Amino acid sequence: MSRAIRARIRAAADPASAAILQGFFKTGPGQYGEGDVFLGVRVPALRAICRDCGDVALTQIRSLLRSRVHEDRSVALMLLVESFAKADAPGRKRIYGFYLANTAYINNWDLVDQSAAQIVGGFLADRSRTPLRRLARSRSLWERRIAIVATFYFIRAGDFGETFRIADLLLDDDHDLIHKATGWMLREVGKRDAAALRGYLRTRASRMPRTALRYAIERFTPAERRRWLLAKPIKRRTEDKK
Repeated sequence: MSRAIRARIRAAADPASAAILQGFFKTGPGQYGEGDVFLGVRVPALRAICRDCGDVALTQIRSLLRSRVHEDRSVALMLLVESFAKADAPGRKRIYGFYLANTAYINNWDLVDQSAAQIVGGFLADRSRTPLRRLARSRSLWERRIAIVATFYFIRAGDFGETFRIADLLLDDDHDLIHKATGWMLREVGKRDAAALRGYLRTRASRMPRTALRYAIERFTPAERRRWLLAKPIKRRTEDKK
């Protein structure tokens, strides 16, 4: 099955798009996506391939996920999210464990963003959130991003506490991709409860990386955004933008 899926992905390859994606996802030497290989298949086409696959065994998903080709890994995670949604309690536990055992291959921001909330957040929704705090303290950029993006599952359910706790753990992170993800999750809180977001910012904004703050306040009025930004001194940080 994994061989047939790979063949379909390669049949949809577009070298011109691949060149654009290689740059967009920072695959050059020393960049966060160094060495990642793109074939130039866009997300809608990947989703179409995924829809046609039906049920795929975890062993086949593992083969795709461990590919050096980005689109193979993306389809693997799409399949994993679908499998998690259909699984019973033991199956979800197995998929959650598989996901965390393979974070080395969930190694670009889009891969995290398409899967962390559904699988990690979904599994931990009615369990201890301690694993997220371990991930937030990881040396792995991608595990730290998984920690904050996973809280999107809780945000959608109106539960903001874990987002604030993980954001606190990431306040001093030096990577722009973490700043963006943290600001994004805070903005999602603000969409649902602007007062809760303001309460958080009131005591944290002075410490937040400027990128995270800008993302968090994006939906506020221009006047309010200016007030938050004027109260926040610019700090130099290591950044590696998308």
